[in-house]
Amino acid sequence: MGNSGLDIKLKGDKVIEQIPSIKDKALRINLNENIYGTFAEIGAGQETVRHFFRAGGSSGTIAKAMSAYDKDFSDAIYGVETDGRYVTESRLTRMLSHEVELIEKRLDRAKHPNKLFFSYANTVATIDFAKQFKGHGWVGIKYQLEPEEEYNEIILHIRFKETDARLQQETLGILGVNLIYGAFYKYNDPKKLLRYLYDHLDKDQLEIDTINFSGPRFANVDNRLMSLQLVKNGMTDAVMFSPDGHNILPAAVLYKKNILALRGSFRPVTKVNMDMLERSLEMFTKENKVEKENTFVIFEITLSNLRSEGEIDERDFMDRAELLCSLGQTVMISNFQEYYKVVEYFSSYTKARMGLVMGVNNLVDIFDEKYYRHLSGGILEAFGKLFYRDLKVYLYPMLEDGEVITSQNLKVHPRMKELYKFFAYNGKVIDVAGYDKENLKIFSREVLKMISSGTSGWESLLPIGTAELIKHHKLFGYDPNKVLEDVTNA
Repeated sequence: MGNSGLDIKLKGDKVIEQIPSIKDKALRINLNENIYGTFAEIGAGQETVRHFFRAGGSSGTIAKAMSAYDKDFSDAIYGVETDGRYVTESRLTRMLSHEVELIEKRLDRAKHPNKLFFSYANTVATIDFAKQFKGHGWVGIKYQLEPEEEYNEIILHIRFKETDARLQQETLGILGVNLIYGAFYKYNDPKKLLRYLYDHLDKDQLEIDTINFSGPRFANVDNRLMSLQLVKNGMTDAVMFSPDGHNILPAAVLYKKNILALRGSFRPVTKVNMDMLERSLEMFTKENKVEKENTFVIFEITLSNLRSEGEIDERDFMDRAELLCSLGQTVMISNFQEYYKVVEYFSSYTKARMGLVMGVNNLVDIFDEKYYRHLSGGILEAFGKLFYRDLKVYLYPMLEDGEVITSQNLKVHPRMKELYKFFAYNGKVIDVAGYDKENLKIFSREVLKMISSGTSGWESLLPIGTAELIKHHKLFGYDPNKVLEDVTNA
């Protein structure tokens, strides 16, 4: 890979795609007489704009390039951040808005009727001298695709994986060119635009863990679906979005929090799921190391839970997301199949006490050795990673042949019995109290069958308001005609 010529993607012996070099991308932008704007880069030098200067013809593209590196200068230009931090999303959006306002104010539209104005910005911290923190940053573009059109915006958060500041700067420069080029020439297909951000880059150089599209050209883009693409494409291990569907930065919302996570397929979310959450949350917030106002609840769906016949069913994913968001929940999509990986991920942001809510079947699965054959220390290594942290498992009971199964009478493999006892007796596994026994008869896979087949009675098995949403949006294969047919036939 390099910055000159074309990169060629092959499938077997066939050329499936030719990727323009970074120089060619910058030159194409420069030679477009209508694209005109500013570059504002803080923290890693003017790494993106230099590609445009070097490509030639930059006077037709660059109205201004600046780097308000000094904090006082930065505050004087963009205003003071209330939290005193500079590498934040709010700092980036201030930079983008300020620069767009300036270009609109300083350049006469009558004189430039065909210009498509843009502002590209980044605020970045590269690796520190002690090499403890690898660095991260916010990168974005605010731009027009028609002269009088409202501005579109693409904002993303990145984490550097390289351990050299110079290499990180070069990576940032390439990413910036890819973003600007994609914004102007690949906006019609945001999924492809996402993939093109890695042109001439490897995933071991850079992680993109948050992205949000907005503006008239992206009015139909669901940012939750864009989040899913990040995990699906291997650009990051996990993404999160809030109840309003906005993608949020995990590091920002999980920092020093008590975390309570509930993993499931939520296909659909049922009364059982909500009862699991409510009962365990009640218990969790009474723990002496847990502060209620500092507790963050997450509904987690793994990528393996989204696969249908080997492929990810995006419509099905959106159906689940729709319901969870309507219930006011924060959703996390991850590629962590094993629970210990989820805990490790959370532990990178907080040292506070965590809780995992799960059913009996899930806990029994955790004690299955087949999931840990890839680890040199096998199940003991996994359990060290899982329970070494300040973690508790809240176990929701299961009904089996009329008997309620709890932590006291569940059965694990005979070889695992003593290991299970060790964790249970040390208070790492706690039975959920106060549950509704009627809920133990509800299974989401049966509810799903009822919805898609038109069988009546499933509405009462779901949280209040969700049945109406399913019917209104025809989620999970709901077809009102099937119900009518059943009633007619009856």
